Amino acid sequence: MSVKIGSITDLLPAFLTDKDYSKITVLVDNNTKKHCYPLVKEVLPKHKLITIKSGEEHKNLETCQHIWQMMTDNELDRHSLMIDLGGGVIGDMGGFCAATYKRGIDFIQIPTTLLAQVDASVGGKLGIDFNGFKNHIGVFELPQTVLIDPEFLKTLPWAELRSGFGEIVKHCLIQDAAMWDNIRKRDFDDQDIPGLIAHSIEIKKKVVASDPTEKGLRKILNFGHTLGHAIETYFLESSEKKRLLHGEAIAAGMICEASISLEKGMIEESLFLEIEEFIFSTYGKVEISADDIPAILEHTLQDKKNKGGQVRFSLLDGKGSCAFDITCTKKEMEKAILQYMG
Repeated sequence: MSVKIGSITDLLPAFLTDKDYSKITVLVDNNTKKHCYPLVKEVLPKHKLITIKSGEEHKNLETCQHIWQMMTDNELDRHSLMIDLGGGVIGDMGGFCAATYKRGIDFIQIPTTLLAQVDASVGGKLGIDFNGFKNHIGVFELPQTVLIDPEFLKTLPWAELRSGFGEIVKHCLIQDAAMWDNIRKRDFDDQDIPGLIAHSIEIKKKVVASDPTEKGLRKILNFGHTLGHAIETYFLESSEKKRLLHGEAIAAGMICEASISLEKGMIEESLFLEIEEFIFSTYGKVEISADDIPAILEHTLQDKKNKGGQVRFSLLDGKGSCAFDITCTKKEMEKAILQYMG
């Protein structure tokens, strides 16, 4: 899988130089149209723009129908290219629409958020949410390339940067003990983000290359995500809760799942305390009440790692190491959330 880091005004023309696409379309949302599209517009050949509303709540079939209709109206054929310019929602949904339009056209990812640069755009996972279940409908399909320009990060609010950092933390915890020890000794604002982007991409590329369709090892990339996704989805659906950014929910999920790892004797208490201290100091605590827990646990029943009705986790089994397909009971999950709540 080709992932290149540099200036988009160099990377994009270089990619297009020897290509002969019949038509090019660029997918943006209202935020990336305003802040990111101007950075690439001048180096693009003739193209059509498709604009959608921003936000996870629009990552659904209804938006896909709009995208497919626009692709049809613009008369894209199978020799066309879609450029996904945006964060994880744009990359997941744009790639999904490209991979299914006329049974598949080429697409490339230009991730503009830290979260997408270190995680969502790498690995070929594409999809949408369905009836409240996150990434419930989708496919595996690799883009022609992923072009990463750290310059886009200057367009982001601080909270979005911090959200993306959650996936960097996860990569360190599951694969690189030395880097975990490095980042946990620094405040978020003092982290070497460009260096950590390259570090995370290398980890994810290596894991994905060994298991492209998540039959085994790739599942470790889901550490923090079983309960994290459940918390994120519950807060997204609730009219009384403030919506969480993905990294904020995954940060909470990592503490909860590290707690389960500790309960199962898979990690030392010292590692759990490191994780708890660092994540709480970086993200604070998500306000979860005891009344929220049953609905959160209900969402874990649809997790894609499950098998035979059992909820399966990827859990730490040491610093910089992760095991997968670990069965957890409802009682264990409830205890972990209660401990998180304090």
